[in-house]
Amino acid sequence: MELRHLRTFRAVARTLNFTRAAAELSYAQSSVTEQIQALETELGAKLFDRANRKLSLTPAGERLVDYADQMLLLAQEARTAVEDDAQEPGGRLTVGGLETLCAHRLPAVLALYRRRYPRVQVTLREGGRGQLYDWVRRGEIDVALTFGQAPGDKQLLSECLATDRLMVVTPPGHRLSGYAQVGGADLRGESFLATPQGCGFREMLDHLIDILGPDAPVIDAQVGSMAALCQCAAAGMGCALLPEIATAGPAARGEVAAVPVTGSASHTEVTMTWPRRAELRPCVPAFLDTARAAFASLTPGRRAA
Repeated sequence: MELRHLRTFRAVARTLNFTRAAAELSYAQSSVTEQIQALETELGAKLFDRANRKLSLTPAGERLVDYADQMLLLAQEARTAVEDDAQEPGGRLTVGGLETLCAHRLPAVLALYRRRYPRVQVTLREGGRGQLYDWVRRGEIDVALTFGQAPGDKQLLSECLATDRLMVVTPPGHRLSGYAQVGGADLRGESFLATPQGCGFREMLDHLIDILGPDAPVIDAQVGSMAALCQCAAAGMGCALLPEIATAGPAARGEVAAVPVTGSASHTEVTMTWPRRAELRPCVPAFLDTARAAFASLTPGRRAA
């Protein structure tokens, strides 16, 4: 069973689209089709149902997904183990993070890591919270950095690297912009912008709304990203709830005001998550140690215990 066939199968199983899988793998679509057919012939089973112009996994295909993930991860571990020497990790490391962390925290972490371990080839991928955890489970990335607690999963290990204050972002001149801090009745009925359900920022706002009860703000509009939240708030569409690292730049430039939140919903965790098996690869624990050191220096006095 060829590893390239398994990689192609995994891409098609994830996208359920031969064209998108081919583009992702930089293959011709005909090559993807040929590899899937070769794998089906070798296994003696259909892996995909192509009925009604809609692609879906057959029961055999669904069973193969987990095995393909494990075999590809083992192959990656074997390759790295052979490449690495006793003195210095090498091979490849893929780190995933939320948009805000990719922009404001991970560059410094990765720069330090590259100085320490120049033999490691590093890739940074940006994704949504749920997407990042799926990538870690499937072995597509080695480590994920997100806000909030990681989901309970026996396949994964996680650790809080730091905490970040939550800020209410308002348009300049808004009634809340001059407050030293906000909470409780300060936010009652206030118009807020939010990202879609499933986003880490939306979870933070929903948590605040649950805590405040009748004093909670009202979600009046949805936007797609942290950057859009700040821009829409600056334009006067409403307020937003964001981590302090996402608001420092726009607030310093006077584009928005950023006011700390008080109470039990005043902070969020920066969480690092990785698969248990990844610790077998030397470049992964090396990154975990580097991230711990980098976050301790980036956020002095706010490192989680």
